[in-house]
Amino acid sequence: MRAIVVGLAVGTLLALTGCKPANPPGTDPSARPKVALVMKSLANDFFSTMADGARRHQAAHAGDYELLVSGIKNETDIGEQVNLVEQAVAQGAKAIVIAPADSKALVPALHRAELQGVLIVNIDNRLDADVAGQAGLKAAFVGPDNRDGARRVGEVVAGKLKAGDEVAIIEGVTTAFNGQQRRAGFEDAMKAAGMTVVATQSAEWEMDKANAVAANLLTSHPKLRALLCGNDNMAIGAAAAVAAAGKSREVLVAGFDDIGAVRPLLADGRLVATADQHADQLAVDGIELALAALKSGQPGVDRATPVDVVTR
Repeated sequence: MRAIVVGLAVGTLLALTGCKPANPPGTDPSARPKVALVMKSLANDFFSTMADGARRHQAAHAGDYELLVSGIKNETDIGEQVNLVEQAVAQGAKAIVIAPADSKALVPALHRAELQGVLIVNIDNRLDADVAGQAGLKAAFVGPDNRDGARRVGEVVAGKLKAGDEVAIIEGVTTAFNGQQRRAGFEDAMKAAGMTVVATQSAEWEMDKANAVAANLLTSHPKLRALLCGNDNMAIGAAAAVAAAGKSREVLVAGFDDIGAVRPLLADGRLVATADQHADQLAVDGIELALAALKSGQPGVDRATPVDVVTR
């Protein structure tokens, strides 16, 4: 009689559960993977816009994943970004979507994370292919063609000058691949237009440093006709130096990123062009690639994102 009762109870339970077996011990069907977005300086509007876009995406897909957002204080604080990668692993991130501050120095930390089962997606600034390959790091890249974008910004500037005019380039961190590519794009445009690049100096993506660099360039090259800057923060600093020197009508300034702070400069001509690489969508593209890769168990593949030239 007892066996019959037990059998009836089991049958009733199976009916109520749709004849599905219970979840394996230790599993949680409601668990969501943690995705860590690790960025460069959050003092830069570009990355704060990137973070906002990621948060909006997670809010719209709250049932799909948890989002961990972090960034460093200064663009050159490589050690702190390494710490953020290690913290993400310690917090249980299943994927790290990273805009590395340095294309080589972050590779060892990311490889260590990968060895612990964390998926790595590289956005914005491409990791050095040789260093990553030697380490065995497998990370898909999501981002724009920085060289092409900078070339097209440079063409706008060249269209307002004449062959032989002197120009200078203020570049970002010299070990950052996107900075190298933007410098190369500016050089491509200037060479094609017959301009003379009289100097190239780094301001490490920072406004104050660019202001000082630009002021020195204006003094040492009195015939300078344009300053091509690797990001908008540096362009703002350069434009301030041009204004302080009383050369706003003589020296053109261009940037890259199309952050909100440059809109007034574009409107009144202090900045002639910049490039919009859609910061709010860039992180989202990286997150979506990470989620798809986690779901499929297959590594993601590189994905090109748009970059558009913005003028007055």
